[in-house]
Amino acid sequence: MSMLTPPGMGGKYRITGDKYPRMRPPRRRARLVAAVVASVAVLGLVGWGTLQLIDVFTGGGMKTTAAGRKAHCRTQAAATVARAKNVPAPGRITVNVYNATKRGGLAKQTADELKKRGFRIGAVGNASKDFDKKVKGTGVLLGPATALDSSLPVLATQLGGAERRTDAGRKGADVDLIIGDGFKGLAQPATAARALSALSAPAPSPSADAPQKGC
Repeated sequence: MSMLTPPGMGGKYRITGDKYPRMRPPRRRARLVAAVVASVAVLGLVGWGTLQLIDVFTGGGMKTTAAGRKAHCRTQAAATVARAKNVPAPGRITVNVYNATKRGGLAKQTADELKKRGFRIGAVGNASKDFDKKVKGTGVLLGPATALDSSLPVLATQLGGAERRTDAGRKGADVDLIIGDGFKGLAQPATAARALSALSAPAPSPSADAPQKGC
């Protein structure tokens, strides 16, 4: 009987050969590899998330803000051009001149001067009871709602400090110049001409790539 044969197992059952049976511990290599892979994946996600946050709070946010500012500036420039196109020439504006003060002759004198400056003149006389002796400033410029960004700004170049008002129910395109107690005369012709020139042909807006204030 071989020395490898356990006691009581002689005869039919024998262990032969020169190799011993080995008892191997559970394999942990696969678990270790899986743990390493998972750790690497987690670190990668954390790093990617950090880069995204940095991009949002620094570079990316600045790019978005810059793009938004450029778009806003282009919109403003387009609106300025549109307003310039809506400005009518004085010869296309009919002005009614009314005197709301106690001083006589102001309506006619003012109407004559406006006519010299190219405006059309409509009615001339005393102001209605809604305004008579009630205008403390230099004057009131009154017109339909459509005149707010067209005729009224043009007329305002001739009388600095005048209040602008619109009447939604008013018909026609005529505008009124109602002379108030603070009136001392129309703006000097040279001053009014410069204001009208700036209103009719505003300076071209800088290009989108040029530095702009607020853009």
